[in-house]
Amino acid sequence: MDLDLAQVRAFTAAADLLHFGRAADRLGISQQALSKRIARLEEVLGARLLDRSGGRGVRLTETGGRFLGPARRALAAGERAVAAATGGGSLRIDVWGHLYAPMRSLAPVLDGAGLPAVEPGAARDYPAVVRALRRGETDLGLGRVPATAAPEGLAHRTVRLEPVDAVLGADHPLADAAQLRPADLRDSLLHHPAEPGRLDFLTAFADRFGVSRRTGGPNLGLAPFLAGIRDDPRAFSLFPADAVTRDHPGLRFVPLVGPTPLYAWSLLWTGPEEPPGFRPLLDAFARTARRLRWLEYDPARDWLPGSGR
Repeated sequence: MDLDLAQVRAFTAAADLLHFGRAADRLGISQQALSKRIARLEEVLGARLLDRSGGRGVRLTETGGRFLGPARRALAAGERAVAAATGGGSLRIDVWGHLYAPMRSLAPVLDGAGLPAVEPGAARDYPAVVRALRRGETDLGLGRVPATAAPEGLAHRTVRLEPVDAVLGADHPLADAAQLRPADLRDSLLHHPAEPGRLDFLTAFADRFGVSRRTGGPNLGLAPFLAGIRDDPRAFSLFPADAVTRDHPGLRFVPLVGPTPLYAWSLLWTGPEEPPGFRPLLDAFARTARRLRWLEYDPARDWLPGSGR
C-alpha cells in the first residue's frame, strides 16, 4: 500500500484544526479538494479517519487517532528525504531550559564552515519538545534530558557537561564562602523556577544532598527569579557556571566542589534515522567539546544525576 503524502497532509491539517475550512486555508487549497484527498486516503486505508456526521463538527475516529502520530512522522520523513536529496532546507532545533540560556551551547558550534543552516526555536519544556519531534514540527531538541531514558522512538546524545554554581543572596550565611560543598546547603531553601518537583536536575540535587526545604512558582523570567533569591536570606538556587553574568547586585555566585554538580546538555531527535545535516552538526559539537573541554567528567570529583553516585 502506497500512501500519497498530499492526502496524508490534508488529513493531519484537518485533525489538527478539526475544521475543514481552516485546514484548507492552511494548505492553500479549496475545501472541496481537501475533502477529496481525505476521502481518497480513507478509501485506500479502508477505514474512516474523521467523523463528519451528527452536526458536531469534525472529530477523530478511533482509527484516526491511531493513524495521526505515524502520519505526522511519515510527513516529517518525506521532508527529510527531500532535504537530503536537494541539500535544501534548514535544520530546526527547539531549545528548552531558558533560565540556563541554552543558546550559549549553540553559538560556538555554529561558527564553523560546512554546517547546515539552523533555525532555532524556543520550546516551553522537555515534554513540549518531545511532542514537537513526534509531530514532525522540529528536527532536533537541545536541553537537559531527564536522567530516565528518552521516550520510545527518540534518541539523545550528551554534548556538554557544565559545572554548576550556587547562587545566594548577599545576606545568606554562606554568601562569603570561596567555595561550598553541596551538603553545606542542606539547611537552606532551594528555589525552583517552577513548581518544586517539576525540574529533574534541581529535584535530583535536593534528594541527593539532603535539601528538604524547597519552594517555587510560575516561571516569570530570570530577573524576578534572581530577585527572589536576593531578597530571601535562606534561599539559593543552582546555575551553570557561565549561564548568567555575575554583575547582579546583592547576589553571590559560589563554585560547588566535593563533588561538583554537572548539568548535562543533550541533543534529542526522532530515531533511528538521523535528520539531514545532523551528522555534521554532531561532529561540530564534538570538535567544540574537545576545544572547550565540555565533556570532562571524573566520577571521583563530579556528580552527574543518574550516574549512581
